[in-house]
Amino acid sequence: MPAPRILLVKLSSLGDVVHLLPGVTDLAAHRPGVHVAWAVETPYAELAALHPAVSRVIPVPLRRLRDRPWSRSAWLALRAAKAQLRAQRWDFVVDAQGLIKSGCVARWARAPVFGPDRASARERFAARFYDVKIAVPREMHAVERNRRLLAQVFGYEVTAPARYGLAPPAQPPAWAPAGRYAVLLHAASRADKRWPDDRWVALGRRLGDDGYSMVLPGGNEAERADAARLAQAIGPMASAAPAMPLAEAAALLAHAAGVVGVDTGLSHLAVALGVPTVGIYCATSPRLTGLHGGALAVNLGGPRAAPDVDAVASAAGIGRGAA
Repeated sequence: MPAPRILLVKLSSLGDVVHLLPGVTDLAAHRPGVHVAWAVETPYAELAALHPAVSRVIPVPLRRLRDRPWSRSAWLALRAAKAQLRAQRWDFVVDAQGLIKSGCVARWARAPVFGPDRASARERFAARFYDVKIAVPREMHAVERNRRLLAQVFGYEVTAPARYGLAPPAQPPAWAPAGRYAVLLHAASRADKRWPDDRWVALGRRLGDDGYSMVLPGGNEAERADAARLAQAIGPMASAAPAMPLAEAAALLAHAAGVVGVDTGLSHLAVALGVPTVGIYCATSPRLTGLHGGALAVNLGGPRAAPDVDAVASAAGIGRGAA
């Protein structure tokens, strides 16, 4: 009998995609031999492909269409993604996102669709797209919600700690510092999620005193300009990262001694890669969507309660010889 063919739908954003990885690890462990495909927004396809249990990644360019709604090439790319989903035979389709857009993509596959019920979905109307609706407690961390959803679909129990299961890149980028380095993730999607610049500078100088080099990435030109300005203020041990694709960012994070970051997807990716990470929360609560990685992950702060430099330095082990 051929192995079941499973399509997982989790489109975006980076942190949400990371949160599904432990569920994929569970599924591969409890149902060995299954064929797992993942429909995901194009920018995150490289990340989904890093999980060894994912046999195929199907990029879905919804974000490209949102940014360029009148682009013929964007519509053609979306049509091609839809054709790929319809061309395959799927035994199970699981929408792990619970949004209207992800429900639509799941229906393209023309197979039974499983997803969270109306009370559990992030957008209640999304439950109308599912043939089988599953209750998942909302007061659970997003990682555990995803694990619970897949466990109920495929009939096993979740008992072990979460394992992200990524196969990290073997080498850091060629331009990364030669010695031990920390990555400072200063950029955020909203201004209120950012940690004040003077605190980054103070933290960076303490890291430098501990013998660490520092790399400050930025996802766009404005963020890279901010990174260069902060690096200059910190001193010669700090540098701004060049523009890089997601796979290269994963290589940078995977070989870091430690990461300090605000509420951004790369902070979650660092934990998934097994790197000690301190999460700084200034506008959001980490309770349900914070860093999730046992002793590797420390969450500090919350809405209107940004941590001070001393708290972050202590959590990062600065002054004790380890970041």
